[in-house]
Amino acid sequence: MSKSTPEQLKFPPIDGLTVRGDFDGGALSSDFGPMILRGVDHHIGLTSRLAQAFHDKRHASYTTHNLQTLFAQRTFQIACAYADGNDANALRSDPVFKLGLERKPLDSTTDLASAPTFSRLENAASTKDIYRLAQAFVDQFIASYAKPPKLIVLDMDHSEDATYGQQELSFYNHHYRSYCYLPLFLFEGISGKFIGAVLRPGKRPKGVENAMIIKRVLKRLRAAWPETHIVLRGDGHFSNPELMQLTLDDPHTDFIFGMTGNCVLSGLATPFLDANRRQHEIRCENARKAGAAAPQSTRTYHEVDYAAGSWPHSFRVILKAEVMSLGDNPRFVVTSLDQPTPELLYRDLYCARGQDENFIKMIKNDLASDRTSSHSFLANHMRLFFSCAAYVLHHALRTEVLIHTELAQAQPSTIILKLFKIAVRVLQYKDRIKLQLPTHCPVKPLLHRVTEILFQTRPPPLH
Repeated sequence: MSKSTPEQLKFPPIDGLTVRGDFDGGALSSDFGPMILRGVDHHIGLTSRLAQAFHDKRHASYTTHNLQTLFAQRTFQIACAYADGNDANALRSDPVFKLGLERKPLDSTTDLASAPTFSRLENAASTKDIYRLAQAFVDQFIASYAKPPKLIVLDMDHSEDATYGQQELSFYNHHYRSYCYLPLFLFEGISGKFIGAVLRPGKRPKGVENAMIIKRVLKRLRAAWPETHIVLRGDGHFSNPELMQLTLDDPHTDFIFGMTGNCVLSGLATPFLDANRRQHEIRCENARKAGAAAPQSTRTYHEVDYAAGSWPHSFRVILKAEVMSLGDNPRFVVTSLDQPTPELLYRDLYCARGQDENFIKMIKNDLASDRTSSHSFLANHMRLFFSCAAYVLHHALRTEVLIHTELAQAQPSTIILKLFKIAVRVLQYKDRIKLQLPTHCPVKPLLHRVTEILFQTRPPPLH
């Protein structure tokens, strides 16, 4: 058996102490994640940007933890699967979480913030703070590009956030059959980057509300990227005249929205469905004679000129005329785009918006964006933003650091289990701090790659 000298991980110094980590085996922690998140956060400057957007009303003489530390601690906890504010009571003395926040790990005087501190922070938020934080997230999205992109797809979607008890602005939503909030999430559809989120009451939004939110986001994007082509994409909830007019007012903006059928559109689709029904019967008969399985459906794509009474003018409406054994399945999409063919526009451009639901699933299921259990609506909005910040860190880690690895396309929950949940023993000496990780660590090469990129080579900020 060959002998080798284990290679140490090297991290930036803390208070004049060098920090080294190895895999030979002090204090224990079950989380290595905060060290990785610290490196990502330093590169992209997320928690610093968010802290600067929040007005600190605390008296300086009574302040132990600055805002940037509080934002980073809460975000790191959620990013490591500690969704509740009460988790801070146990994690405030965790040595690796303290190292991730650049505190001495074994000094009791450097403990992090507790749950009551975060409760006060969340309940101290004003509407102006929420607005500035929303702007900060858009600015963070803009800063993630080294140069203005030629095209971005702005995906919009709402998601149910169930509420319980007497929570402010909780309403009954008949579609979901529950009392809930209905937050709006905005992602860049090609890259999956987070753009913004707005916690909303549970009632279905009107077109003027959607347009008001999107208009402010577009104004921020246009100030940085005046010539970037922006495509608004959403389901039938967004096919309203206010958003359509918003794109007409900007020569570099288009839209593609789903549509619900009506009697006029059904009449326009009937000839295509009739032809496909006959074709489907022929295909099924040929398959039966050949002893093969019958085709599940027959579909063709077409376009019609249509204008609802409330629209500014007529737009191109794409029809997917699909016939299945169980019946007809027509689908409609309205768009201001005139270049792609109907099939490409529906199949490749519109249907790709389904990926937006995966982004929401990550931020909701893995990073607990629906853990909005406070009575106060603004406090719940702060909790939503902390989960959004955790998503931004995970996305930057996955797409910029873990690229070309087996975790490049992983869900946050997978990264947490495989990369973050590693037992660590912390030893503090007179002049250094040593992190001992398991000798037989399955992701040891990956950890070396991560720490090299984030801490040793000091590359330019992640874009």
